[in-house]
Amino acid sequence: MKATIGIVEDHTLVLKSLEIIINSFSCFEVTLLADSGSSLFEQIDKGESVPDILLIDMLMPEMNGDEVAARVKKKYANVKLVAISGLDDSVSVMKMIRAGCCAYLQKNIELEELEGALQEIWMKGYYNNYLTNMGFQASNTDWMDLRDRELEFLRLACSDLNYHEIADCMCLSIKTIDGYRACLFAKFGVKSRVGLVLEALKHNLISLTSQAYLKRKY
Repeated sequence: MKATIGIVEDHTLVLKSLEIIINSFSCFEVTLLADSGSSLFEQIDKGESVPDILLIDMLMPEMNGDEVAARVKKKYANVKLVAISGLDDSVSVMKMIRAGCCAYLQKNIELEELEGALQEIWMKGYYNNYLTNMGFQASNTDWMDLRDRELEFLRLACSDLNYHEIADCMCLSIKTIDGYRACLFAKFGVKSRVGLVLEALKHNLISLTSQAYLKRKY
């Protein structure tokens, strides 16, 4: 049985293009299209089936993607939410992650990667395209050995603060913060702040609600 896909995208050309592309994949079928959050909820309220995976654009009129994602997640916790956007800044990404998205895909993604990402999301409920390499992640456990200050940095990195603001919060120089960043990137095998947040979420080191906060494992 094919996994069902819904798409929320306010640009008709992108919306229809994604529908055609995803329907060409053997394991997936687009069953819901919406050009806004309002349209999505109207269709659901009228009895349209909620799809297994919902792709949500970040910037839309009336209701942005993070608002749409948060409302869907609250009512339909089992739906796998995926942000898809032309934006690549960490603040936009983390807004979507905090709203409940398990992946953040760029609109210029290659077709082969899109299919692979959807397969991983469907099977594992998670996809991170910000890793340094996939083989490293398979056996790496360096992330399990984090010091208290590294955990504090990780918590702040999952907020909307920039690195200079994080340095102020931790009463450290920006050079020291750069050191923490490089160290955690290496421990988690990621190449960006976005990848770091996704890996921390994957390993249950953070819990993302309206504000990101740290959850220590004992």
